[in-house]
Amino acid sequence: MRIGFPHAGNVYIPIRTALQELGVDFVVPPPTSKRTLDLATKYSPEGVCLPFKLTLGNLIESCELGADTLLQAQGFGVCRLGYYARGQEGILHDMGYNIEMVKFSVSEGNKLLGFMRVFKRISGNASWPKIIMTLRFGLSKLNAVDELESLTHKIRPREEKRGETNQVFKEATLAIENAASHSEVIRLRREYTKRLQSIPQRKDADPLKVGIVGEIFVVLEPFSNLDVERELGKLGVEVVRTLSYSRWVKYSLFLNPLGVDEWREVHKKAWPYLKRDIGGDGWESVGEKVLHSRDWDGMVHLAPFTCLPEIVAQNIMSHTREDLPVLTILCDEQMGRAGMITRLEAFADLLKRRRTKLRSEGLLRN
Repeated sequence: MRIGFPHAGNVYIPIRTALQELGVDFVVPPPTSKRTLDLATKYSPEGVCLPFKLTLGNLIESCELGADTLLQAQGFGVCRLGYYARGQEGILHDMGYNIEMVKFSVSEGNKLLGFMRVFKRISGNASWPKIIMTLRFGLSKLNAVDELESLTHKIRPREEKRGETNQVFKEATLAIENAASHSEVIRLRREYTKRLQSIPQRKDADPLKVGIVGEIFVVLEPFSNLDVERELGKLGVEVVRTLSYSRWVKYSLFLNPLGVDEWREVHKKAWPYLKRDIGGDGWESVGEKVLHSRDWDGMVHLAPFTCLPEIVAQNIMSHTREDLPVLTILCDEQMGRAGMITRLEAFADLLKRRRTKLRSEGLLRN
């Protein structure tokens, strides 16, 4: 058995760590690239969403590296995530790959126990204490990387030397990914936090604050959104993102089963416009706009082309009473970097003019 799995932003780090610690034979697909996308569009149904295509491309590249057992998420509800694993399994079989698709639920039942059972199965029945310690180690890496990335968003628009923040974060991600112990992860997190905080910053920096919302895959996989967060940082914009894989793990696997609802306030704010879950992350996208209308200068809404939940959210957000400019970017294989950057530049210019106007009218503090 050789395990393969989708890359999907930083989520490959805890999976790779867990498999390595359990002594399982595995392959890590290359970082998502144009080749991944080319494979995906060649073998996927034309109208299916970008997350389906890119994860399929990752799985094809895993098979090319010898994987015969693939890990993939499944769920239920309006979002097409529920069809990913079965549809991709059929496509891979049609391509001639004799693979087994090991599915785990991300939307129902005891998800933590489900994850643990998957790792117990593919590890050849490792002990429960071993599995628990292994998952804890992998998740500590994910938490550290996500925490440093959040700090990177604050420093990037303020740095004196462009690109320095990105370089430090890249080094941090690689070091944490290869850390051999939990204590080393803690040390590296502290070390790189200090390094990021010590980067020289412009004293006159007054960055715009823009929230990033939308469907979780295209928000957290940089290739799918053409590195929109870095491009905003180059324009002097501080990115604020509430979505992260570590947050999803914290609440969905551990706190939600105890009755803690991390989106309660967001959903409450959305109620005047949307009173129920519409699948995916659409309900949260609406609520984030309302909740942060006085905290952010604007919002970038990332949505896969044809994603029904985010299409619904997009149409609702344009009609809320809260005055917060929203730029929706539909992500698919037709996206071009030059066109996206032009839109971001125009959006940032609009937000700067809006901020100046509000300040002159005394509606916004300096």
